[in-house]
Amino acid sequence: MNDMHACKPKILMDLESLNATNALGCPACGRKFSLGDSAVLACGAWGSGPRYIHENEAVKDSKTSQYFERGYYMSLKEDA
Repeated sequence: MNDMHACKPKILMDLESLNATNALGCPACGRKFSLGDSAVLACGAWGSGPRYIHENEAVKDSKTSQYFERGYYMSLKEDA
């Protein structure tokens, strides 16, 4: 999942998605995903490329239409 254009940017968690992501949980908040949770492919401070996080933990940048983890996005804005 290193290329944001290779995957769907927004999904509803199904069994296959849960099996792929729940070993580590949500990198933004640390909680596990549940069936039916809305998740988005976002960049964050974890540094290993975009990952799926809970949608409520993300901000969509209006200029790029990409999602970012909320705290990471705020730190980018402060640096600018």
